[in-house]
Amino acid sequence: MIDHQVRVHPSADQLAREDQLAWKLAAVATGTPHVGELDAEAAAMAVNRIIDNASVAVASLYRRPVAVARAQARAHQATVAGSSVFGTGVRVSPEWAAWANGTAVRELDYHDTYLAADYSHPGDNIPPLLAVAQHSGRGGADLLRAVVAAYEIHVALVKGICLHEHRIDHVAHLSAATACGLGALLELDTPTVYQAVQQAVHTTTATRQSRKGEISSWKAYAPAFAGKVAIEAVDRAMRGEGSPSPIYEGEDGFLAWMLDGPESSYTVRLPEPGEPRRAILDTYTKEHSAEYQAQAIIDLARRLREKVGPLAAVRSVVLHTSHHTHHVIGSGANDPQKYDPTASRETLDHSVPYILAVALEDGGWHHERSYAPERARRPETVALWRRISTVEDPEWTRRYHDPDPDRRAFGGRAVITLDDGSVIEDELAVADAHPAGARPFDRPAYVHKFRTLAEGVVTEADQERFLRAAEGAAGLTGAQLGGLFPSVDTEAVAAHDSRLPKGLF
Repeated sequence: MIDHQVRVHPSADQLAREDQLAWKLAAVATGTPHVGELDAEAAAMAVNRIIDNASVAVASLYRRPVAVARAQARAHQATVAGSSVFGTGVRVSPEWAAWANGTAVRELDYHDTYLAADYSHPGDNIPPLLAVAQHSGRGGADLLRAVVAAYEIHVALVKGICLHEHRIDHVAHLSAATACGLGALLELDTPTVYQAVQQAVHTTTATRQSRKGEISSWKAYAPAFAGKVAIEAVDRAMRGEGSPSPIYEGEDGFLAWMLDGPESSYTVRLPEPGEPRRAILDTYTKEHSAEYQAQAIIDLARRLREKVGPLAAVRSVVLHTSHHTHHVIGSGANDPQKYDPTASRETLDHSVPYILAVALEDGGWHHERSYAPERARRPETVALWRRISTVEDPEWTRRYHDPDPDRRAFGGRAVITLDDGSVIEDELAVADAHPAGARPFDRPAYVHKFRTLAEGVVTEADQERFLRAAEGAAGLTGAQLGGLFPSVDTEAVAAHDSRLPKGLF
């Protein structure tokens, strides 16, 4: 690996493009091996994530934000080629397919993630890559190469550059990764991908207000928007259009005005030419439909439930955890909405006190039942919920940022005090499904997740057809990529969508 130092340069420096981060990202992407030379484990994990994305997409088909995005996409049906949309039998322009499918994948907050200096859901790269692969006639081998390339760039940026401390949403890293993945998919040259990366970053830098207070459906739309914009940026760059440059290092650029300022200095580690692209193996998926820091807490609650006894006897629960968990999804956020029984699903998904209360009561988590309004308003749940708080523990923060991924921790220590004064404590560092957890996710686990979420939506025969296509993705032709979209009752979906309010399109 090579450590690249990234800092702000005045315009007078005339920083050579080969010395700019956007160029270096593009060069890594365009230098990604083709599927026969890809690291075998990385290619297999790319297949796992295609299965994972389809799982959560079919489970979210009837949710309102997904239906709205799908309705918008339907209005842009392709006249030539085009790309499939989950839940429909139509093909639309690829950027609109990326918009609809990206929203479907993100809506339940239930696919993969990677946490380091910043946060990410690298699986958000897959919808735009799949859309463009289908539209351009590229096969499954090209798609897998693109996925591995996008993950490589995404993980490198998330390791090296923190956005959240400046309240910048993490999709700014996503758009750069997607542009790079598209460059690998289409076998573009490095100068073209370089321009596309800069356009994408420039146009997808947004604040984190989308994850603060009363969280709205934009949380699901934000990565879909980044994917759509990345496709449009690549299209313009292919036509010879330039970009704000240097986007990262410029004196009025990303680092200087969005991040650490004129004295900014970051280290981004990227693979050497010819080095295997294995960053996808550092990422991990979710067993539970909740914000990632809540994954280990749900598993911990299942274990604690057996020790606590009647929950009415609980006087207080204090979760000692990392800075991020405390300040983003814990009581340290100072968001009253995190304790509001009428809050949106998106808000409850980012409330670890709520999640811990329900997991303690139910001994598990469900992507729909655990968020149902009647579930959130249950009096005994509300009473327990309001006795739960979080505190930042410097040791958990240190473990959260441990440079060794095998020692990195995303959980916490729960201290439960009962009415009689007795105390019950337990802790869990990582979720059971984490690569270092009790039950790391493997191919059978991804398949089980798909079957569970597809039940009642995709017939058993169609589940089998999808799984065959996904597991044989490397051999699919461009015409066969439609097999990566599980078949559903499209008439039922269309009838559901017809009841939506109309927009412009």
